[in-house]
Amino acid sequence: MLANQWMRNFSITNDDIDWLTNYLIEKETPLTTREIARLLVQQKLEKEQSEAEARYKDLQVYNPSKSYEIGDRLMFSHLEYAIGAVTDIRAGHAPNTPPFRVIKVVFDNPNHNAPRGFREFAAEYSAPHALADIADTIPQEDNGLDVETILNANPTEILSHTLEALRKHKELRQVAGYWFAKDLVLDINIGTLHLAEAVLEMANGGPLTAEEIIEQIGGISTSPLTLQVFSLNLAMSQDSRFDEVGPLGRVMWYLKRFEHEAVYTPPQVLRYKPIQYDEELLTEDMEELETELDDELTAIDFVGKLSKATTHIIYPHRRAGTLPLNAKTRQIFPQARTPRIFVHLIDSADGQRFNGWVVHEFDYVYGLWDYYTKYRLPIGAYITVARGEHENEILLSHEGHNAHKESLPVFTVSTTQIGFEMKKRPIGATFDPLLILGVDDLNAIDELAKFYSNKTLVTILRAIIGELGRLYYQNAVHFTTIYSAVNVLRRCPPGPIFATLRANAEFEEYAKHYWRLASQS
Repeated sequence: MLANQWMRNFSITNDDIDWLTNYLIEKETPLTTREIARLLVQQKLEKEQSEAEARYKDLQVYNPSKSYEIGDRLMFSHLEYAIGAVTDIRAGHAPNTPPFRVIKVVFDNPNHNAPRGFREFAAEYSAPHALADIADTIPQEDNGLDVETILNANPTEILSHTLEALRKHKELRQVAGYWFAKDLVLDINIGTLHLAEAVLEMANGGPLTAEEIIEQIGGISTSPLTLQVFSLNLAMSQDSRFDEVGPLGRVMWYLKRFEHEAVYTPPQVLRYKPIQYDEELLTEDMEELETELDDELTAIDFVGKLSKATTHIIYPHRRAGTLPLNAKTRQIFPQARTPRIFVHLIDSADGQRFNGWVVHEFDYVYGLWDYYTKYRLPIGAYITVARGEHENEILLSHEGHNAHKESLPVFTVSTTQIGFEMKKRPIGATFDPLLILGVDDLNAIDELAKFYSNKTLVTILRAIIGELGRLYYQNAVHFTTIYSAVNVLRRCPPGPIFATLRANAEFEEYAKHYWRLASQS
């Protein structure tokens, strides 16, 4: 409660920024927004303590039996410890009372003054009085607040206030979440940036930290390393050749020309054109299955913290060599302020490393093509991801076994006609039997996808269910298989598919989650 009350009066003034700027210049060390917020709160608490000590210095507790001089500062315990100064003294008169004095007091808080702007009190009063035996002890102001208490009670609000104030002042510069005084930032010339590019090029594009780049080029000045690092980070952030790809709290650089297009633009097979649908059409059973499928395009709230997560790969991700950042896998991969994060994807079986890119903007991780092809993983295979020893290391694994033949529906297509046949294929990994599909002719699938690109979802579902139904009992196809097949032709989450099936009389639910054409019933 006290922390919240303190926060209501929290503000950052120009004097605070001046103090911070001098602090940064003195320390020659860039600070994060959180570190600056902590400093400012600490500085304000110390200032409040100093003001309280000054306010109570030479302060006396008012006692009517004592004598006072003009200028004395008094605390009145019977007036809620109000504080005032003696401004005048005169003789007092009262019947049947020994001589005494009257002091005129002007209170610091005007609300304690009488309408005429002051109040009067007895002094040197020798007759009995209720306040004559009051203790002389001055109560100390101690609200029990410290930096940790305040920050823990209002972390978001304080950081927001701090960030807003910092952004308004041109005396400060920010890069990668760190702030520093503008006047101390080193001038990084184009030659130094060319050297940084050359160092990254020798490292196959990166990633490297500014410290590693500075070490390779032999330093950029005689200034402290922290200042060199900040200045180089700032200069590289303003040069279009370089891309910041480090996880939250760590600045790492990569050459953009070494990055794959997929880290900037989703591959065609992953591009979803949003379909409006009535969510009320989905039953509880449908919503439950939707959650189980955990498509990254479906908004699913996840409560908890995972050390590893398992998901399946549908055709678009298998084809693009990506892994979905869904409700569960998102818990494993690092966060960042930047659009892309470089990670090392490590094969848990043999330690082989693959370059990976966490693209939070598009909800996928790019860089798994070599892993998928290494183990010939099918559509529907289960993949497990876990955190490695370091923040930018992710361990990949799957349940593998000696390949044996499995029956599965395989696309047999022309450029305009969908078809399926049940065929046997050698599979050497654990998979979801309802998601698995075979695709033999990728070029034909691409042409078919182009043909259906302008067709409605109803048209696609009619063709898929009609053809798949020929392979199953009572022509009924499980929704998961339908969802998997639709995503071979067009990226689509489960929700719109469920809604379309329920809203159209052409389709009927034969049993729980099993659908067929009404004309085939």
